[in-house]
Amino acid sequence: MRGRNIFLAGIDVDSMGGSQRVLHTLAQGFAERGHRVRLIGIRPSPQPHRFHAEPAYRHATLYSRPASPPWRPRTFAERLDPRAIRARRALRADRERARRRMAALFAEAPEGYLIIGSPWAADWLRGMPWPPGLRGIGQYHESYAQARSSANLRLILRHYPALEKAVFLSEPDAEEFRRQRLPNAGVIPNPLPFPAGSAAPLDTGRIGAVGRLDAVKRLDRLIDAFADTGPLPGWELHLFGEGPLEGELRAHAARRGLGDLVRFRGAVGDMAAAYRELSVLALTSEREGRPMALAEAAAAGVPAVGFDLSGGVRELVADGRTGTLVPPHDTAALGRALARLMADGALRERYGAAAREHVRPLATPAVLDRWEELFAEIDR
Repeated sequence: MRGRNIFLAGIDVDSMGGSQRVLHTLAQGFAERGHRVRLIGIRPSPQPHRFHAEPAYRHATLYSRPASPPWRPRTFAERLDPRAIRARRALRADRERARRRMAALFAEAPEGYLIIGSPWAADWLRGMPWPPGLRGIGQYHESYAQARSSANLRLILRHYPALEKAVFLSEPDAEEFRRQRLPNAGVIPNPLPFPAGSAAPLDTGRIGAVGRLDAVKRLDRLIDAFADTGPLPGWELHLFGEGPLEGELRAHAARRGLGDLVRFRGAVGDMAAAYRELSVLALTSEREGRPMALAEAAAAGVPAVGFDLSGGVRELVADGRTGTLVPPHDTAALGRALARLMADGALRERYGAAAREHVRPLATPAVLDRWEELFAEIDR
């Protein structure tokens, strides 16, 4: 198989987030298979993370600085203020420079594939001429429900029909987009970013949550559910991630009388090892598409307890076989599910072994095979 030219593009590809990790994992995997890969961030990350010590792909960023908050004039006089005029001109000049950089990258590889990592990246690319031999594929890393509750659905329905394929993370979500008359919707799941490795021993007494400490993750609910279990001796709650709500969550844990039982672990370099520290993974978000933390924990043999938020969540957690799903926002039911797993080591082991097998098809080589099958289908 000859190597292909593959671009992967997103607004911010270097922050420590799930969609960013997916783009870097795909870029590295494609490059190691002999493809010529360019990962393009439209804006630089305000807090860049290094995903690979030795990346096999090329990496470019189009703008020189992160986006500033949009300034909207309140009066006609403010609109005509010379400072406002200069600021608008500077924004236009920055955009034109960024688009010229993108055009130069396209000129280096006029045939191949452009994987667009988000509808906002597709919106930024609108009106920009592509080489005739470059085929576009749109990705979406959230659920249909999340798209419907935001501007994402409008952007997907505006831009993705013109692409060769629109790729979603679960069949239930792809079917919802087809009902919205998106004819080219398909499914390719996100790959696991690391090999499964050895299984977690599940005897550490640690319930974990992985993700940015912000409002959408609703970690206050997890703290409440853990507190309501009357935690068994030796059990702790470990929160992996950084974010603006750390102080608020610390105060909430103190109010619930948990003291040192809630550990804030911050950003962790070796997440594969972090998952193997856990005995249970918990998911309490307001919304999720197909959260990678569920797949990554399952690969380490860690059972999950969480809210039944989407088709993607249900595909990753087989309720009653690899973990337990409870109705969204039902903190009492979540606490009962946590208590059951905390008290039953044999159940944890049974769920964990089944979870490990359940996500085997998400290993990076298997997902890359699906991408290459898609390329071959488009080539035909």
